[in-house]
Amino acid sequence: MPTDRGREVLDFLRAYIARHGRAPKLREIARHLEIGSRGTVHRYLRALEAEGLIAIEPARARGVRLRRKAAARPFVLPLLGRIAAGRPIEAVPGADEIDLSEFFVAPNRFVLRVAGDSMVEDGILDGDMVIVEWRETADNGAIVVALIDGQEATLKRLQKNHDGSVTLRAANSTMPPMRYAADRVRVQGVVVGQFRSYR
Repeated sequence: MPTDRGREVLDFLRAYIARHGRAPKLREIARHLEIGSRGTVHRYLRALEAEGLIAIEPARARGVRLRRKAAARPFVLPLLGRIAAGRPIEAVPGADEIDLSEFFVAPNRFVLRVAGDSMVEDGILDGDMVIVEWRETADNGAIVVALIDGQEATLKRLQKNHDGSVTLRAANSTMPPMRYAADRVRVQGVVVGQFRSYR
């Protein structure tokens, strides 16, 4: 298993490749993860390569390629039937399977862990994981990852106003909406799913 820092490098590689269709350069990895030396980045990459998680082509500037370990299997769980969340229904056994990757996994998606309670009234709780699809635009009412002033990222509902401004709305009645000039807000993705562990 990679170290925590190695896992951060791997996660950044996955997100960057999903968004740009190519691997980042060493300096881009170093800058994003605030690593002082490209040599240190190279050591993390070599460790990931030794674990079979990536392949490195030394002659190429962006010569890092993600690999799937031979032992990796799709995330499949048995679908055993239906369960009532309203009036009771007859239990109907089933023998199908659900491939979770069909719901969550796509080349342009990534996962964020939610910190805070600004979206609780939409059922998104502190500690939940949200699946985000890379997008630079979004429809009114979409739950988006919004970057404010190029510095602070937040999860909110998007509202485009008639005067050209943008309002970011929390799903928490105790928190006021935040209104900005459109050029201060950049959409980085739209929430397309979420999951939560009860363990």
